Amino acid sequence: MLLLYYISKFFKKCSIPAILDSKIANSAKINAGANIVRTTIGKYSYIGNSTSIVNTQIGNFCSIAGGCIIGGASHPIDWVSTSPVFLSGRNCMLKHFSSHQFNPYENTTIGNDVWIGSNCLIKSGVSISDGVIIGMGSVVTKNIGPYEIWAGNPAKLIRLRFDSETILSLMQIKWWNWSESKISNSAHLFTNVKQFVKENI
Repeated sequence: MLLLYYISKFFKKCSIPAILDSKIANSAKINAGANIVRTTIGKYSYIGNSTSIVNTQIGNFCSIAGGCIIGGASHPIDWVSTSPVFLSGRNCMLKHFSSHQFNPYENTTIGNDVWIGSNCLIKSGVSISDGVIIGMGSVVTKNIGPYEIWAGNPAKLIRLRFDSETILSLMQIKWWNWSESKISNSAHLFTNVKQFVKENI
């Protein structure tokens, strides 16, 4: 029994991420079992184990934990049926009763330096701004502003990370677009937001 446990752990760790029609920065990290489809991922962003991301633009320095589902297909809610067998294009049933035009894929946007906790669900078409934190297990169905902390099901605003003036300054500085050498030169200030802003605004 113990042997089976260790064998299953081994194969879980060896699970290969599936990446299709996506652009991923060389410094980004995609962990085991992740599925990435029609998505761009910026520098030094990472995607946790068994996370699924579809039709999403992800900025730089994002931390996305395991078990998240981001984006994906939507369905027509004001027709007689929501089933894809009435839509044009391919579907998993390989059956069509009609071929009505409907675009099921809305683009989802995640800014820079965003931290998304484990097992979050993020609805397609949502826009998440820079510096956001989303608590584990949250269900995000609305756009989120810069440097906001959201959590819950459905996710709601908990508080701002910093005061409005500091947030505005960080949005102007846009350190996530700096060169690696410039980031290295200012990295000693990253624990002191006020001093970082003062020296870079």
